[in-house]
Amino acid sequence: MPDFSALLRHCDVFGHLEDEALAALVPELEWFSLPGGRALFRQGDPADALYLVVSGSLGVFAGPTQRVRLVAAGDSVGEIGLITGEHRQHTARALRDSELLRLDRAAYEALTRRYPQAMLGVARVAIARLQQRMRGDEAPGVARTFALLPANPDVPARSLAMQLAMELEHWGSCIVIDAEHGVGRGSDWFAEREAQARFVIYLDTTGDSHWRQRCLRQADVLLLPALASQPARPWPESSLMDPSRVGHRPRHLILLQAGRQPGLGAAQRWRAQFSGDLQHHHVGGRADIARLARRVSGNARGLVLAGGGARGVAHLGALRALHEAGHEFDAVGGTSIGAIIGAGVAAGWELDEMVEMFRRSFVEGRPLSDWTVPIIALTRGRRAAAMLRRAFGALDIEDLTLPFFCVSTCLSGEGMVVHRHGPLWLWLRASSAIPGVLPPVLHHGRVYVDGALVDNLPTDVMADDGIAHITAVDIRADISLLTTAEEYATPPWWQLLLGRQDIQRPGLVSTLVRAAMVNSEGPSEHRRERADLLITPPLEHIGMLDWKDWHRAMESGYLHTLKMLQAQA
Repeated sequence: MPDFSALLRHCDVFGHLEDEALAALVPELEWFSLPGGRALFRQGDPADALYLVVSGSLGVFAGPTQRVRLVAAGDSVGEIGLITGEHRQHTARALRDSELLRLDRAAYEALTRRYPQAMLGVARVAIARLQQRMRGDEAPGVARTFALLPANPDVPARSLAMQLAMELEHWGSCIVIDAEHGVGRGSDWFAEREAQARFVIYLDTTGDSHWRQRCLRQADVLLLPALASQPARPWPESSLMDPSRVGHRPRHLILLQAGRQPGLGAAQRWRAQFSGDLQHHHVGGRADIARLARRVSGNARGLVLAGGGARGVAHLGALRALHEAGHEFDAVGGTSIGAIIGAGVAAGWELDEMVEMFRRSFVEGRPLSDWTVPIIALTRGRRAAAMLRRAFGALDIEDLTLPFFCVSTCLSGEGMVVHRHGPLWLWLRASSAIPGVLPPVLHHGRVYVDGALVDNLPTDVMADDGIAHITAVDIRADISLLTTAEEYATPPWWQLLLGRQDIQRPGLVSTLVRAAMVNSEGPSEHRRERADLLITPPLEHIGMLDWKDWHRAMESGYLHTLKMLQAQA
């Protein structure tokens, strides 16, 4: 068996052992290989061993396709079962050809009797895993090897690989291996290179099918570049189109643009070649490659903006302060007014441009002023729809520069719906459709209303996307309806018109807006905890529909964010 002392020295579970204990451990380890796609163990199996990944990677799955963790070289799996004796809670499967070390329970118990400190590392990792499981945020793990497989020879794959490697160097050494260096090499040679570098990019520039298959076998993540302007076509490997045939490894479609702005419809055309989960990235310059590097290396930063009516204009002030402090974001999501402002960020708008657009649209445009007989809602919704169409035109969500999602509530049975595709204006309209104030969006037989009913601060959605750092701006000011009246029915209309000024009654629109947000308040505290930087501007002085106070809302967001950032410095 090869010498694994260096690997053991650097792993979390055994790295603390003294030389004598480490020497006693090595003979108890069983080395074996596991082909890509093969299960290591399945949910419900006895927990009879701990495994350490020497090379390759494993995926830990809660179901057939829901991957909760990536186990890369140097990481371990099975610690909890070794300590508790409980059966396997998940299924572990090789994402690519892998080599592992196995320590069975009997050998582990014998080792701890002789060297009690051997229990410390395993227990520490097991407790950390249990805490993550209880919080529902098990660490996703970090990919280390990438296969960069262009759609055709026209793609400048080598240039892309070299620039990506330069950006990945921010988090560790990165090497690029192409066919010239790798053809004819054995698995030991690749394992050695992967052990020497933090990241490895396996690059194809020749189109050689054998080398491309080797790249596929070695990769944790698949990077699939194409020229966005070309007609969409399948990749040479049909397996790349189907996630079940690539071991559920993440697939990133990289659309190389001639300019900074993505071409309309390009993402939809190219995505149509694939089934299942697929992330796409518009790359038109160095900043986009840096963002891609952060995303695939597990270092991406996300922005989540909450709903809150006119109070949501505070997002613009918060964004100004974050921009001045040098904060950049790689993905954006939001609900209601937060989704609308977030879409401007994802589209790459300049901040002054966004402020002017929102002033024209919400203050001067008065999108909620087309009142009607309240059969479905108090307004027709046409002004709101027209405002969104003017602002965002024919953009689909897929056309935005940054990955973007918005949340709506489907009243046809689905509940919360996360929108990542389709007409941007339409799903922004759905995300902000306050029940009773704006008519619902009717689409393909389904009824959609404001996402604030179920998730007003969707940090949970952003975290599930694997974003490492989340900045969230929450419209958290108390939105309480108070009254000085004591009555159980609405008084006659003439009393309302001529009534005493000292009697305070909640208005119809305020009641509807407040009711729309009640349901999401319970889980909101957990969603706030998911944010690494939580910004909650004080907005008690601004009403939910007081668009005339937009300057005060924006100033409050700016000053509060400055204060938060200074406190962190």
